[in-house]
Amino acid sequence: MESNDYKVRLEIFEGPLDLLLYLIKKDEVDIHSISIERITRQYLDYINTFKLLNIDLASEFIVMAANLMYLKSRTLLPRVDQPPEEDAEEDDPRWELIRQLIEYKKFKDAAGFLSLRELEQEGRFAHQPDAADQPVEETPALAEVSIFDLIRAFQNVLKRFEESHDFGDIVDDRYTVSDKIDLLMKHVQPGEARRFEELFQTATTKAEVIVTFLALLELMKLNQFIVRQSELLGDIVIERRSISSVNALEAEETGGDLEESHD
Repeated sequence: MESNDYKVRLEIFEGPLDLLLYLIKKDEVDIHSISIERITRQYLDYINTFKLLNIDLASEFIVMAANLMYLKSRTLLPRVDQPPEEDAEEDDPRWELIRQLIEYKKFKDAAGFLSLRELEQEGRFAHQPDAADQPVEETPALAEVSIFDLIRAFQNVLKRFEESHDFGDIVDDRYTVSDKIDLLMKHVQPGEARRFEELFQTATTKAEVIVTFLALLELMKLNQFIVRQSELLGDIVIERRSISSVNALEAEETGGDLEESHD
């Protein structure tokens, strides 16, 4: 199977500045100390992985890639050969990008603070029910573990696979995305959790690794699997939802029609 046969319709709420901030955080460097050469290489690695998976990307990602390559080319030139910039206040070609990142991070931090305050207010004014409510299972959505975390984990799996496998022998690709969805549903029982890397242990070809990841993304979109991460940039755990949790989500999506059918 060719990977281009399957197109991922994945909603990516983060934009190119989110990806750059993620890469900076991953490298544990200060925004003012970013290496254009390094961050451009890492950014393009992500873009190439999205293309490998045939994931639709907003045009803003491509525009940022072009801007990064332009900045990288400028950093390679001697200062006397730098192109004139009418509004430039600094000799450092990184400065405009750094300013954008700092401003964007301020907005993100402010939005996060307001969301936290909103949650605190909800807890402060919550009423006490007459009867104890049933505990609600925590169900983190795909967005709560960043798509960039998932791509990073996939890149690591793919890199280790390529290092440990000899591609001299031609092996027929046996699986489609639908096949892998069925296998994952069969081998991961409701309520069971697996480390992300374990899902790829039986893969014998690069195409099978890709197809397995695409199947995982599809199952997450279908609310069958949950992704969990115990700490920032930590290991990712995949958990299949319990049957009761899936049923509750389906009932919520139908707007309670089944409950009203007896009237």
